[in-house]
Amino acid sequence: MNTLNTPPSPEPPAEPAPTGPACVACGLPALVHWVRRLTDDELDEVRRVESERRAEVIRLAYPQLAPPVFPPLPTGEDFTRTVYSCGPHAITMDAAALVHASSCTAPNDTDLPGCDCTPEPAPAAPVEEIAAAPLPDHWVTGGA
Repeated sequence: MNTLNTPPSPEPPAEPAPTGPACVACGLPALVHWVRRLTDDELDEVRRVESERRAEVIRLAYPQLAPPVFPPLPTGEDFTRTVYSCGPHAITMDAAALVHASSCTAPNDTDLPGCDCTPEPAPAAPVEEIAAAPLPDHWVTGGA
């Protein structure tokens, strides 16, 4: 048998790299998410970046015009961080609807399906419902 003229066998296709967020506990593809406040280190980083941005804006400003005026630097109440989770590491849907403390360790296996923090209360006033925009029939599950 002549092996010099035999075409090489095709390699099996590589598995596609996972896309999208991953569970912070195990790395599996995320199914759900919730939000928490930034930790002190994360907030310091946000403030550092904003301070650098402001310094650059001032550096590039026209000297003939009044210098730019900025609002106060962001605080911990201004930002949240998304926490992604797979199904087995998910907290309850009711808990996921709330903003969690910066120290929340969820998804922590010992606390599931809950967490170890007291989330912020839900907004008291109901959110105004927005009228649904008309979508094409092929965009609506089950037709129009």
